[in-house]
Amino acid sequence: MAYTTVPKSTDYFTPKLYTGNGGTQTISGIGFEPSFVWFKTRSATSHMLQDAVRGTTKFLESNTNSADQTSSDGISSFNSDGYAIGANGRLNSNGTSMVSWNWKANGQGSSNTAGSINTTYTSASTTSGFSISTYTGTGANATVGHGLGVAPKMIIVKRLDVTSSWRCYHASLGNTKNIVLNTNNAVATSSTMWNNTSPTSTTFSLGSYDEVNGSSAPHVAYCFADVKGYSKIGSYVGTGNANGPFQFLGFKPSWVLIKNTQANETWMLYDDKRGYNGSMAVLSPDEAAAEIFANNIDLLSNGFKIRTSASTLNTNNQTYIYMAIAESPLVGSNNVPATAR
Repeated sequence: MAYTTVPKSTDYFTPKLYTGNGGTQTISGIGFEPSFVWFKTRSATSHMLQDAVRGTTKFLESNTNSADQTSSDGISSFNSDGYAIGANGRLNSNGTSMVSWNWKANGQGSSNTAGSINTTYTSASTTSGFSISTYTGTGANATVGHGLGVAPKMIIVKRLDVTSSWRCYHASLGNTKNIVLNTNNAVATSSTMWNNTSPTSTTFSLGSYDEVNGSSAPHVAYCFADVKGYSKIGSYVGTGNANGPFQFLGFKPSWVLIKNTQANETWMLYDDKRGYNGSMAVLSPDEAAAEIFANNIDLLSNGFKIRTSASTLNTNNQTYIYMAIAESPLVGSNNVPATAR
């Protein structure tokens, strides 16, 4: 029996590095048609998030609370091996080194009627545990279908029509807590965010909070589930020691997102295409800042290892949440072991 149902992680997720040209260009070599693309200049410009459900002209910024914005020069098409882009400086400034993180779902998708709110569209990959859903809020307790077939462990919700924070559910925090992607704030408690109810295999729950369920307002939800050998969403407790904790994942990570939940500390985002162990580059979803190189984390064949006592990653007795996606499983279906860089 295979260790994982996703023996080739790059069929569903991959980071991509390219250089902007200030005009139009086609970015290929992704390996699939992406449904969700998260762009960041490696220098100081806002993040830019686009998906096939909201359409090619719409984008969001993870580091701001801005409403959904319109651009005719962002992604112009999602292609079988990548996407075509225009001259928007957030993703194609001339001579600028760029990174994009690319997820496969199911294109624009179709409506999901599993919840009390029918989604406008849900685009889901049940294999890789990722979905995108758009829905119209009711302002009252409700449920929304996510299409994954298993309960998601991380959900990121953004109201689209007004300035509104990115609200995150994380299974390690529980259904009474939420944390904000576009700020460095510590975890907060709210009974009106997720209605004190954990997601199920078909739906996630919403309370009356207007940033996740504003009456007659459009929202988007990105849902992520654990998939053995491909993705893991969990937490660890800091030690305060520069020889920090090791987190076993069961795969070699390609992408790792970490947040201190008990202090106002920035989110930390790493991938295996920028830098290398001993000098990993970090970007922050809540900041437009340029990437910084540091010796603070190692991506290993079976997990990640913290190499700092910095409070962003390793304050003694403080809890950190993470989401990680594989570059390759520890052992794939062909029984070939992954190796560390």
